[in-house]
Amino acid sequence: MLEQWYNGTVTRIVDETYNTRRFWIQIPDMDLFDFKPGQFVTLDLPIHENKHKRWRSYSIASHPNGSNEIELVIVLLEGGAGTTYLFNEIKEGSSLLLRGPLGKFVLPEVLDKDLFLVCTGTGIAPFRSMAKYIHLHNIPHKNIYLIYGSRYIKDLLYPGEMGELQAAHPGFYYLPTLSREDSTDWTGRKGYVHTIYEEMLEGGNKPANFFLCGWKNMINEARQRILDLGYDRKDIHLELYD
Repeated sequence: MLEQWYNGTVTRIVDETYNTRRFWIQIPDMDLFDFKPGQFVTLDLPIHENKHKRWRSYSIASHPNGSNEIELVIVLLEGGAGTTYLFNEIKEGSSLLLRGPLGKFVLPEVLDKDLFLVCTGTGIAPFRSMAKYIHLHNIPHKNIYLIYGSRYIKDLLYPGEMGELQAAHPGFYYLPTLSREDSTDWTGRKGYVHTIYEEMLEGGNKPANFFLCGWKNMINEARQRILDLGYDRKDIHLELYD
């Protein structure tokens, strides 16, 4: 079955950091854009004659809220044709061709194990959707650990919002770590994401599901380290960003 494409209208654009933007897109042909937290949409951008070289996929950063509007958070990639077009050509009121929701990177039906949500960069998008959905719908769960790696303070996405969610939601832990920050303004964790989950799981494995989202190198390393801790491949779920 061929997926249907829809015309979306960009209703709002906000700079989240120096090189990332939040895009709100409304799909007028739908009363409700129904998706599961963790899914993505594919945009067809007018950047190439070959359709497969025009398609760019982005995780939905917003949670299902009963509307026909979604939010994407996108980083400007140096030399990237897709993001250069989105940043230079797309304004509020612009149209975008999209299809979705797509993907199976979604929460288990029953959250009866600890959740380790491990991400880098804009890989936080699907986990923001998941965490807010769980919170707003009071879904029973074990501990949820959002382990988020960036290079510098200026790279962090949604830090205030994630801190507020941690304060309001028992059992949700926001654990950002910075790999290159040397400012005294940062009093949080330093280093890479792997150290955090390895330290937490030291001394015996408890039942857990691992969701990994971000750059390929981080995911490949995390997958191997988690397997080395004694977990099974079925405990590990991936969403790879090229």
